[in-house]
Amino acid sequence: MKTVKLIAIALVLTSVTACGRMQPVKNVQSAPVTFNLTLEQVKTAILQSGIDRGWVMKEVSPGVIRAEIFVRSHHAVVDIDYNDKSYSINYVTSDNLKYANGKIHRNYNRWVNNLDVDIKRALAKVAI
Repeated sequence: MKTVKLIAIALVLTSVTACGRMQPVKNVQSAPVTFNLTLEQVKTAILQSGIDRGWVMKEVSPGVIRAEIFVRSHHAVVDIDYNDKSYSINYVTSDNLKYANGKIHRNYNRWVNNLDVDIKRALAKVAI
């Protein structure tokens, strides 16, 4: 009887811990470029921010940068759509981040948040 209770408690604790690691996928939608910058300045700020954070950055078409990050066995891909007024960071695909039903491992959201903060910082530096 004690063994059954211990197993049940262990299963509950495991499921609670696992749930904390999964979060809704973070996308950045239409983050404003609050400075009077050119399209080329915005592009450069985005590219440099990604590179500084370890993302592999590649312009796939005018106004769209594909960014990939590789961390140990994990891999994430986002598209960054931008113009001189705003930018968006949108999930494309991932490996080993347990993506399912719009949820993903919290590390992905941290990586995207860090990229977003760095882009904002780089845009502000360019404006100065």
